Amino acid sequence: MSRNTVLALLREQEGFCSGQDISRRLGLSRAAVWKAVDALRREGYQIEAYSGRGYRLLSAPDALSETEIRNCMGQTAAVGRELHCFAEIDSTNDYLKRIHAQASDGAAVIADCQTAGRGRMQRSFQSPKGKGIYLSVLLRPGLPPDRLPPVTALAGVAVCRAVERVCGVRPGLKWPNDPVLNGKKLCGILTEMSLEAETGRLQSLILGIGVNVLQEPEDFTPEVQEIATSLLQELGKPVSRPLLAAVLLEELDTAYAALRAGNLSAYHAAYCRACVNLGRTVRLLPARGGEREIAEAVAVDEEFALVVRRQDGSLQTVRSGEVSVRGLWGYTE
Repeated sequence: MSRNTVLALLREQEGFCSGQDISRRLGLSRAAVWKAVDALRREGYQIEAYSGRGYRLLSAPDALSETEIRNCMGQTAAVGRELHCFAEIDSTNDYLKRIHAQASDGAAVIADCQTAGRGRMQRSFQSPKGKGIYLSVLLRPGLPPDRLPPVTALAGVAVCRAVERVCGVRPGLKWPNDPVLNGKKLCGILTEMSLEAETGRLQSLILGIGVNVLQEPEDFTPEVQEIATSLLQELGKPVSRPLLAAVLLEELDTAYAALRAGNLSAYHAAYCRACVNLGRTVRLLPARGGEREIAEAVAVDEEFALVVRRQDGSLQTVRSGEVSVRGLWGYTE
C-alpha cells in the first residue's frame, strides 16, 4: 500500500525527501506520492512540504492503528503477531470470542473506543473514544485449567512494567487485578476462559485490559470518579497511547512465555512488592452477598490468592472469584 510505504520512508529520513526521490525509490508515480501524503495528512500525520525540498514528517497522530503500534513495537514470540485494530467496537473480548476459531495463539485486538466494555462481575467498563487503551489477547497455552489462576496477576505485573518503561512511574497492584496510582484505579483486567464441555480442557483464554491514559476527571461517571484516575491526571502530561500499547504487548508476551514455562517466581516476587494491600487492614466483600469482614492481608500465595488473618487470629486464603477487597477507609487505604 503506497500510503504505508511512503510513511515508512518519511520516518527513515532525518530531513526532507523530494517527491522525485520518493517516486524513484518506491516505484510510484509523483501523483501516487502526492495522494499518499494527502491521505496521511487526513489521518492526522503532520507532513511539511516545500517546493524544491520535498516532504518531511513532523509528527504522528496518537492513533491506535496497526501502523503506529508496530512502529513502536519490538519482535514478540506470540502476543501481537496477529493484530486487529478498530476505531470502535462493542467489546474487544467479545470480538475475540467471535473469531477465536480462526485466530492464532497470541492474537490481539485493540480499540480506540468500546460501546459495551465490561469488567469483573459484568460491571460496565467506561471506554471513551481517544482516551484509553482497550486491548484483548487470545491465549492457547496448552495448559490444564488448574495452571491458569495466575494469568490475571501476571497481566497486572505486565501493565505495571509497561507503564514504568514508558512513563517512569511504577503503579501498585490492588489485589487481585487492579493497577493503581496514588490510591486510584488506573486499569481494569478481565480474564475469561472457554472449556470443552466433555473433557474440561481449555479451548481458549481471553485476557482483556483497559488502561486509562488521557482521561480528565469529567470523563468518568460520578460513580467511579472517586476511585478512578488516568496517566494524564497523575503525571500532568499526555502519554503516547501507541507506544504504551506496543510496550504492553511486549510485556504480555514475556509474561505469557513465563506462564507456559511454569517459571513464575520473578512475577510472584514482583506482584508481592507491588501489592498495596499487604500488611494492611482490608474489607472482604463476598462476591455473592453475605457478611462483609475485616481482616489483615498478610501474604499472596504461589497461586496469587490472598492470605488474610481474620479477627479471631486464624488464617484464611481467599480467591478472586470469591471476594473483592477494599481498603478500610477507601479503595486502597
